[in-house]
Amino acid sequence: MSRSDKPIPVLTIDGPSGSGKGTIARIIAERLGWHLLDSGALYRAVGYAASMAGLDLSDADAMTRCAETTKITFRDPKDGRETRVYVNSHDATDELRTETVGAVASAIAAIPDVRTALVDKQLSFRRQPGLVADGRDMGTVIFPDAGVKVFLTASAEERAKRRYKQLKDKGLAVTLASLLREIEARDARDAARPVAPLKPAVDAVLIDSTGMPVDAVVDKVLSLIQTA
Repeated sequence: MSRSDKPIPVLTIDGPSGSGKGTIARIIAERLGWHLLDSGALYRAVGYAASMAGLDLSDADAMTRCAETTKITFRDPKDGRETRVYVNSHDATDELRTETVGAVASAIAAIPDVRTALVDKQLSFRRQPGLVADGRDMGTVIFPDAGVKVFLTASAEERAKRRYKQLKDKGLAVTLASLLREIEARDARDAARPVAPLKPAVDAVLIDSTGMPVDAVVDKVLSLIQTA
């Protein structure tokens, strides 16, 4: 097999909300010079677009049409800061990170036709020299042939504290208790949904990041790639 015939390498990082997978994925993509897919942002973007349009979130057909027509663009600021997400030409990055939009994303992600509508968008991110994909079903559904799969988790309390700091730093009014309740509720929804439930791929490496500094998690994941 020639070098050009080799499949484009993919690292998947799945896990629950607040596990740190987005931060880890971004750092590793930068280190490797690979493309980055924040799949959760796609669902959040659709949920945000639906909310802005005043659509009924329980209307599966309307949500599917929204998923098919919403224009979602990722732009790397090239200065080490987070990737900006544009929804129908509007920079919605900060809005997408609120727990309200996260809850909407979790709800519409349970609609099979919405997931189907977003599959091709996710697959299009697989380009040379490689892809780091983070989400909830990257290793189980979207990229089952990925060479390295990670399932990153942490205790609900730890994840709530991380999200609390993140949102407070953005100037948003939140409470730790409400964030913990929302995270636990989302965990239950994501694990129980009939389509692509949140669970580790059978060949994924489980990493519990509770109490672990970011650098330690990054080093552990990079070591998996180097030995793959």
